Amino acid sequence: MSKIVKYILIGVVVLGALWAATFFIKTNSKSAVTYETKKPFIATIEKKSVATGKVIPEEEVEIKPQISGIIEKIYLEEGVEVKSGDLIAVIKVVPNEQSLNQASGRVKTAQLALNNAKLEFDRNKSLFEKDVISSQDFDNLKLKYNQAKLDLSNAQADYQIIRKGSAGGSSSANTNIRATVSGTILEIPVEEGDQVIESNNFNEGTTIASIADLKRMIFEGKVDESEVGKLKVGMPLKVSLGAIDDKEFDAKLRFIAPKGVEETGAVQFKIEGEVSIDDNYMIRAGYSANASFVLEKKKDIMVLPEALLQFDKITNKPYVQVATGDQRFERKNIEIGISDGVNVEILSGITEKDDVKIWNKTEPIKKGDDDEKTTEE
Repeated sequence: MSKIVKYILIGVVVLGALWAATFFIKTNSKSAVTYETKKPFIATIEKKSVATGKVIPEEEVEIKPQISGIIEKIYLEEGVEVKSGDLIAVIKVVPNEQSLNQASGRVKTAQLALNNAKLEFDRNKSLFEKDVISSQDFDNLKLKYNQAKLDLSNAQADYQIIRKGSAGGSSSANTNIRATVSGTILEIPVEEGDQVIESNNFNEGTTIASIADLKRMIFEGKVDESEVGKLKVGMPLKVSLGAIDDKEFDAKLRFIAPKGVEETGAVQFKIEGEVSIDDNYMIRAGYSANASFVLEKKKDIMVLPEALLQFDKITNKPYVQVATGDQRFERKNIEIGISDGVNVEILSGITEKDDVKIWNKTEPIKKGDDDEKTTEE
């Protein structure tokens, strides 16, 4: 019986030794976390902001008719470059029946008045030649006859304008829609057969075509009220277009709106910038664009990667861990300045000779590590 107990005790001791050896090996096989360090360095920081918007022509002219009617023929297409005076379309006049009848009646009335004035003039002409009537009476009759001819001519011209849109079919007839400026046709919003309305004091009229010079473009966007106070007219911009990759166009800020507009709870201010167009690129009106501009710039300052900063949970003030020995670190509070999102300005707290701890964010954090980290700090 004593031998059995002895063997049991020996077995327990052996198993305990094996367990202890396994635990020791597993515990010591855990890799130690080694932190690298980085020194502050001298660099230049630019604090930038971006305004979203689009590029549009500096001037866009809408061509409108001077007479109402129906589009009879369109001679040009969108995207075509035109010069001032080029024919774009022709309008067929559809006269108002009442106005046409009234004009026709005025022509007949003027014709009757002319016939009567001519008879009276011819009858008194022979009497004047025989010295029966005075020169003054004959001159009055002649004047009346000439006025009657002029009234008939005016009535006929009015009739032709109402019926055909022009008097005498001149080349500058109102039915011919021509370009008033040189540029590119951006849009022709009408089609042949569409009815159009003339431009007058009470109606802006139907747009036949819109023309703009695509070599003179501007950026139009909006900035937040927190940034508009840092902008100045004449400051440089960098404009990037969504339709053109890996290309930035130089621009110059030329306008800042004096009044903001509230959008989704924030006040936005409109800005405009003159864009320098590169002839190697085709810039179309309405391209979406972003304009970046420098709000603040500091040269030759001490900076540190922003990822190395930690913030106190209570005061929310920044601090870093500075090496004091081999894998030994101590906390140092710092003051920071401007940041570009990558590097941040260090105003005080550390020097260029300090080695700042780089946090190993990829290292898995396990329960119990927080206590070790606290002890280390």
